[in-house]
Amino acid sequence: MNNLTIVVPGDSPPQIQGSVHLERLKPYGKVVVYTDRPENAEEKIKRAENADILINSRGMVKWHEDVLPFLPNLKLISLCSIGTDMIALDEAKKRGIVVCNQPGRTAPVVAEHSFGLMFALAKRAAFMTSSLKSGYWPRMDNVYLQGKTLGIIGTGHIGSEMARLGNAIGMNVVAWTYHPSDERANKLGVRYVEFNDLLRISDVVSLHVKLTEDSYHLIGEYELSIMKPNALLVIVEIIITYTFL
Repeated sequence: MNNLTIVVPGDSPPQIQGSVHLERLKPYGKVVVYTDRPENAEEKIKRAENADILINSRGMVKWHEDVLPFLPNLKLISLCSIGTDMIALDEAKKRGIVVCNQPGRTAPVVAEHSFGLMFALAKRAAFMTSSLKSGYWPRMDNVYLQGKTLGIIGTGHIGSEMARLGNAIGMNVVAWTYHPSDERANKLGVRYVEFNDLLRISDVVSLHVKLTEDSYHLIGEYELSIMKPNALLVIVEIIITYTFL
């Protein structure tokens, strides 16, 4: 097909505009890149109403179920992101619109951040820095992580990368997931254990499950009570607030 209309509906902040790879799309049809965000839903629909394909480079531009019916030609939404929360997936499926995302693309980034937080906790970085700035030199032992047990809850893309990093510094890595298997355990270099057992034996617990009805309040008062008294709990939460569209 070489008569498609391919639209980037709002590339702000810049992510795809000016990319040399846009040239690769031109043999397939007309490519339209909007370098600013649409100011309202009406403008958003106007930009996309003739599109066969949308490349949604920014999650701030959302496609809810009340908008998709106004895009009769739309066949594909390609996302430059991991998340699909900006798309009404059920409505898209009903209309035969394929939605493509990039699962796992930033897993090393998030895992490395979690890894850094683990070290910051173990070495009491915030407390030590604050104390030194106040002119006080605390005599306090830090937590030595090599040989300690790292318990990973959730072994998807991010949890798997966290397991690799933990193994790399000589930690004993155990894990829990909704669907464990010996094959997966061998591939990741972990030992799967029961959820409560993980909490009881881990010196560090790193949480890497997505928020669902099953995982909501996965760690509560009881779970905290059965952890080791000096265990470290690492939770990475990314919150982005969209104000319109």
